[in-house]
Amino acid sequence: MSRAQLTSTDQQNSGGAVAPFLAGKNKIINGDFGVNQRAFSSNTSNAVYMFDRWFSDANAGSGTVTFSAQTFTAGSAPVAGYEGTNYMQVAISGATGSNYASFSQRIENVRTFANQTITISFWAKAAAGTPQIYPIAFQRFGSGGSPSTSTATGGAFQAITTSWARYSWTITLPSIAGKTIGTNNDSSVEIELMLSQGGAIGLNNTTFSIWGVQVEAGSVATPFTTASGTLQGELALCQRYYWRWASTASSLYAYAGTGFCSSTTQFKIKLQPPVTMRTPISASISNATNMQIQTGNTSQNVTSASADQPIPDSVGIIFNVSSGLTTGNGGIALANNSSAPYIELSAEL
Repeated sequence: MSRAQLTSTDQQNSGGAVAPFLAGKNKIINGDFGVNQRAFSSNTSNAVYMFDRWFSDANAGSGTVTFSAQTFTAGSAPVAGYEGTNYMQVAISGATGSNYASFSQRIENVRTFANQTITISFWAKAAAGTPQIYPIAFQRFGSGGSPSTSTATGGAFQAITTSWARYSWTITLPSIAGKTIGTNNDSSVEIELMLSQGGAIGLNNTTFSIWGVQVEAGSVATPFTTASGTLQGELALCQRYYWRWASTASSLYAYAGTGFCSSTTQFKIKLQPPVTMRTPISASISNATNMQIQTGNTSQNVTSASADQPIPDSVGIIFNVSSGLTTGNGGIALANNSSAPYIELSAEL
């Protein structure tokens, strides 16, 4: 008899902890929305990252879809013994026609769960009514070469209520036999949580709250755990895909890193994320002009910045100044007390 079969119905419904913890059971990273490196609070945009690893997917048309980070009042989280801190809220208004609203996460490697039965579960509630929701699992074969076309497998429609409750769906993903996987190492299994869709589950003009997303092998929703089981472990899993060095307006002289003057107008540093990232790093620098280069007793204001020679465990950052540097001298890149600059490193799927 499997561990899932031994788990009591009460434990499954409550999500209470059951020893021993099985690391990696949940393939969803940050299913409890506990990691928020981008400082996500609210957005009405499609195709942007929010809580770590979670991606918005909506077509509001003339209406509005607002994704927002919410915090549980102490003692109000839906699982006794597991006090979640944050949850996702999606408010839909004015949806018409073919409008839709969902959010998703891509699990690395399309081989994951291939030809297997999986169970998708999460806690949810609606602000009003009994709207239907359902998840979809996409097998995405990546890019590069001539990869196969994506497949989509949906769960059954389920109506949810206005009180927190756990819902689960069991689906079987197709085999990937005979399929071609792209050469860019970016294939995935995407789990999309569909909340509103014209012509399918219906246009749900209401507000959804969701927490505790889990995707696991088998046909039973076992007690919720995060992918790693620890706060630090979950952060490290997230940082494989995204990491941000950030300053705040109050953290005067926050150091981005040490480096050297490659010319009288350029200063280079090597920035290393806490963990090796999935692929060679894509870097972007925001508010770079609110940084300075300090060499000896002189400081030069940054005019622009760009990435240089990215690899999975480091990336060079080139800071440009108008003049005043001495070629070969060492120094530091730091934030001044203006609007907070930050450097984003991304290897998202």
